[in-house]
Amino acid sequence: MTENTEDPAADIAWMRRLAEEGAQAPMRGNSLLMFGGLLYGIASLFHWGIIVDLVPLGADQVWIGWVAATLAYWVILAITIPRLRRAGVSTTANRAAGIAWSGMGWGIFAMFVAMSVLGWRLADEAALNAIFALIPSIIMVFYGVGWAVHAEMQRSRSLWVLSLSSFAAAPVLALFADQAEQYLAYAAALFLLMALPGWLLMRQARA
Repeated sequence: MTENTEDPAADIAWMRRLAEEGAQAPMRGNSLLMFGGLLYGIASLFHWGIIVDLVPLGADQVWIGWVAATLAYWVILAITIPRLRRAGVSTTANRAAGIAWSGMGWGIFAMFVAMSVLGWRLADEAALNAIFALIPSIIMVFYGVGWAVHAEMQRSRSLWVLSLSSFAAAPVLALFADQAEQYLAYAAALFLLMALPGWLLMRQARA
C-alpha cells in the first residue's frame, strides 16, 4: 500500500512564499544583462558599420565584432558570477531567474553552433543568408522568454512590458532582413530592451 505524501496546503504556502520572496528581494545579476546588451549592441553597430562602409573591413570580417563581444562577455561572466555567489543568500526567485537567463544563453550558443553546422553542411549561400537573417529575431524571442520569467519572479508589470516588447521586436527585425538597417535596429533593441533595463534594475537593487 502506497502512502500519499501530497500536501496541497503546503504546496500553496510554498508558492505564496516564492511569490512574496520574488517581489520583495532585488534580482541579482542585473549587471550581466546590462553588459550583454551593451557588448552585443556595439557588435551589431560594428556589423552595420562594415556593411555601409563606415568600417574599413570586408563583409567577410563581420564576425570579428561578435567574437570580440563574446570573449569580453565571458571575461565579465568569469569575474561577476563568483562575486554573486559570495554576495550572500540567494532567494529561490533569484535562482529561478538565474537559471532561466543561463539557459537562454546556452540556448543561443547552441543555436549558433547548429547554424554553423548547417552552413558547413548546405554550402548554399542564398539559403544561409536567409537563415542568418533570422538570428536577431530568434535572439529577441529568447530575451522575451527570459524577461517573462524575470517578470513572474518579481511580479513586475514593467518587466512584462519588456518581455512583450522583445517578442514584438522579433518580427519587426525580420522586416529588415538582408538590409544593413537590420543591424542598426538590432543594436537599438539590444540597448533599449537589455542594456538600459539591466542598468536601471542594477541601480534599483543598489538603492
